[in-house]
Amino acid sequence: MTEYENELSKLVDELNRSATSTRSSEKRSLDQILSTAVHRQASDVILVAGSPATLRVNGALAPETDGLLSAEDIRNSLLPLLTASQAQELEERRCIDFCFVRSPIGRFRANFHYQRGTLAAAIRLLPAQIPSLESLHLPPSLAPLTERRQGLVLLTGATGCGKTSTLAALIDRINARRRDHIITVEDPIEYQHANRNSLIEHIQLGHDTPSFAQAVRAVLRQDPDVILVGEMRDGETMAAALTAAETGHLVLASLHTNDAAQTVSRILDTFPSGYQSQIRQQLSLALLAVISQQLLPAASGAGRYPAVEILIATPATRNLIRRGEDHQLRAHIETGRAEGMLTMEQSLVELIRAGRVSLETAFAHCYHPDDLRRHLEE
Repeated sequence: MTEYENELSKLVDELNRSATSTRSSEKRSLDQILSTAVHRQASDVILVAGSPATLRVNGALAPETDGLLSAEDIRNSLLPLLTASQAQELEERRCIDFCFVRSPIGRFRANFHYQRGTLAAAIRLLPAQIPSLESLHLPPSLAPLTERRQGLVLLTGATGCGKTSTLAALIDRINARRRDHIITVEDPIEYQHANRNSLIEHIQLGHDTPSFAQAVRAVLRQDPDVILVGEMRDGETMAAALTAAETGHLVLASLHTNDAAQTVSRILDTFPSGYQSQIRQQLSLALLAVISQQLLPAASGAGRYPAVEILIATPATRNLIRRGEDHQLRAHIETGRAEGMLTMEQSLVELIRAGRVSLETAFAHCYHPDDLRRHLEE
């Protein structure tokens, strides 16, 4: 090899080493990614092979780095977080939900799953402090619900709309003001409540109980005052929650529906037609409130605000449910401001007038644009 060829070879090697070093520097550790997410006040981190680590900040996605994650990068970062049994569950079911702690960064809820044959993850950042109704900017009309001793309070909305945080704020308010036995059933446990005036137990699906329905039935024999059901996924769980609410317990639960009126129909549709009349009767007696919420990006670009629809179970509400006149519930909510009720459009108007969200954002999230226009003109 000539001297020129030798120098050229050295230069090529040096360039290759430099490129490799640059690529390596772009691949940040999981702890670095999570630390950045905390610093930027992100709500979620999404890891997918072939894409950069991505954060959700104020509801919008933003790449955390320019470097692309390989399938190997993701497996090497995520698999050490799993126990042997969790790793087995992931391989068998191809997805798993669980919580983990990275000290001193924080606590996180994760969903590991497969896409195109490679491991991927959605990681939710969990606040270190239990939020209050005030810190979540929720209407003050929700506070009296924590004073009730019996009945069913439902939190509804899409994934990521803040249902779990609202439930945590309600439980914390009870914990601070009442001497009760509170039992939560969740999958996984997101907020860890310390005993204040109340005694609190946390039951985790898959770890402490095989199903929500079985857990709720068992909880009734454990002397509870307040029961939190993380999610009502099936008729069996709904029936158990209704029974608990009828038999002297305050039950808080979440459900995936878009609005309060739709929630009643969603519950009934879960049951065979022969049982719906009985369930309708139970629901009319047990229901205290339905709270449907969305999270909207702030007009300032910093943070998000909840838009909330509230149905309060007044005697008139119960009659509508009992008679099967669910289609009238929306009009009933709109005229029930004195009882603390609120339609989604009325909530959006309040946010617009307070300067918290933009007009464009409100129209993008409203269910009835004509009603929103009408309320804006009032």
